[in-house]
Amino acid sequence: MMSAMRESPRFDPTLLDSEDPPPFTLHNQGGRPRFILTCDHASAAVPRHMDGLGLTADDLSRHIAWDIGAAEVTKHLAAGLDAPAYFSGYSRLVIDCNRPLTSPTSIPSVSDNTQVPANQAVSPHEAAARAAACYWPYHRQISGALDRLIAAGEIPIFVAMHSFTPRMSDGAARPWQIGLLFEHDRRLVAPLKAAFSAQVPGICIGENEPYAIDGPSDYSIPEHGQKRGLPHIEIEIRQDLIDTPEGAELWAKRIAEALETVRDTAQPLEILPDVNHNT
Repeated sequence: MMSAMRESPRFDPTLLDSEDPPPFTLHNQGGRPRFILTCDHASAAVPRHMDGLGLTADDLSRHIAWDIGAAEVTKHLAAGLDAPAYFSGYSRLVIDCNRPLTSPTSIPSVSDNTQVPANQAVSPHEAAARAAACYWPYHRQISGALDRLIAAGEIPIFVAMHSFTPRMSDGAARPWQIGLLFEHDRRLVAPLKAAFSAQVPGICIGENEPYAIDGPSDYSIPEHGQKRGLPHIEIEIRQDLIDTPEGAELWAKRIAEALETVRDTAQPLEILPDVNHNT
């Protein structure tokens, strides 16, 4: 059902103030670079001057605004793996940090059947301003960290953490407890499936479910993992499993154990050529 629409101010970078969050945060900066973690949809925050994008508080608490539970899991995971973790600062409805800027869902006008008033007829100038303030600072930090590690001879595993709603507004249920997403590089998929199945017999694992990575529709894995030839994976967790502190901590422990197992057994981890730039 469509949300009632109300007027909302346009984005203006000069109106960002000290009470607005930064475009990214970095947890466990001094962690070991065996893994680099990201959380593209960590926050439901909207710049204060944008009046909640014209949405209700209830809408901004839903899965359309952020990946519920993903940030909490990623924080526990960063501690468990002693790994650096990068978190986006703003809602995916302000600008989606896991979309190329050319994607029609970079600044979605509608999300899961809910219209976003502030995202109707966004001008190219405003879209560029949102990207400059909320998108590029996050991704440039990640790119710089990865490039420095590779230059120093390190080969980190790049892990993008996400979560997905158990049910879309059309009623379609998602049975998977966890999803493993990739495009061309499958080398972590089978070992991770085996590691999760050993921990949780009968676990329902989606392989490129409930989403599949496709270069033009996704950004983080193609840009940060695939382009550099790093071992990489996007991990999706069903939100009803991690929407409590206990659930988030439990699944973070499971994921940390699985990733450590794979890191220790899937040797050697090498830099692979990026198929998108070599075909």
